[in-house]
Amino acid sequence: MAASASPLTRKDFVSTQDVRWCPGCGDYSVLANVQRVMPEFVEKRENVVFISGIGCSSRFPYYMNTYGFHTIHGRAPSFATGIKASNPDLSVWVVTGDGDGLSIGGNHLLHTIRRNLDLQILLFNNKIYGLTKGQYSPTSDEGTRTKSSPHGSIDHPIDPISFALGSGATFVARTIDVDATHMQQTLRRAHAHKGTAFVEILQNCPVFNDGVWEDVQDRKTRPDNSISLVHGEPLVFGTPGNLKGIVMNDGNPQVVDLTDDEDPLAKGIVVHDEFLESTAYAFALATLCRPDFPLPVGVLRQVEKTCYEDELEAQIQDSIDTKGPGSLEKLLHSGDTWQVPG
Repeated sequence: MAASASPLTRKDFVSTQDVRWCPGCGDYSVLANVQRVMPEFVEKRENVVFISGIGCSSRFPYYMNTYGFHTIHGRAPSFATGIKASNPDLSVWVVTGDGDGLSIGGNHLLHTIRRNLDLQILLFNNKIYGLTKGQYSPTSDEGTRTKSSPHGSIDHPIDPISFALGSGATFVARTIDVDATHMQQTLRRAHAHKGTAFVEILQNCPVFNDGVWEDVQDRKTRPDNSISLVHGEPLVFGTPGNLKGIVMNDGNPQVVDLTDDEDPLAKGIVVHDEFLESTAYAFALATLCRPDFPLPVGVLRQVEKTCYEDELEAQIQDSIDTKGPGSLEKLLHSGDTWQVPG
């Protein structure tokens, strides 16, 4: 556990606003865990900004006693880019949902990730539009019946992890709303990463898509339906008497049975490496999905790359060094100018 950066406590990050989510919503757990770890990250609340778009999750900034912006649909990453570029010392967090981030805001999310600004993106994935009363979203499973897909969705869903990897994310992780310990560990890893940290949070919507993640949320079924990623450890899952592992067969993941006393390495079980420069392995992990495979949970990839705001600052300083500090007044009156008669 990281040492606390300040005498602040969780209560210091709790705003005076009444939290208005549906009873049983997974957002409550995410909010509580973010507030719990935040004192470890900063010494002053005014150094933190939470930015959201539109959706249930996007009410988040109201409930954090920090600076915050509840912006327009899908544009939170763009606001975050401007804020971080103009004030790199701020701790910037983007909160979005699967509809807000991957449909309306897909383009904005992509470009923020590829630029690798030093900020955190928390994407709540409940596979449904909750705020607008239950339409199918970009991550909804095929066949999902909603008011907007009464005969079942025929869209092939987006996988948020694959989207982030394809956008060049330098930190990609997945956690679960009801697993407080794992979520806090993931948030710490995300905050410690220099660059854009993308975290998918599997979140239940008890009203419009209840139980969509039940097999990985339930502690009894989680061991058989998810695989905990630990760097340097073999990809083994299940319970004693029913252990299994992941091997690669001609580049394709495959589940094999293991006995309780069997050496996973001797069996050829893949050993997790989150620091691989190539995305090929992480992409292979991202293809693991139920019911044929366990769902990977943890950090899939973490690599180093220059950050946008550092490159921007270097360019500005280089221009100042070579051309001088410049003058806004001279710039405005340079080149072709016109006077509009009154």
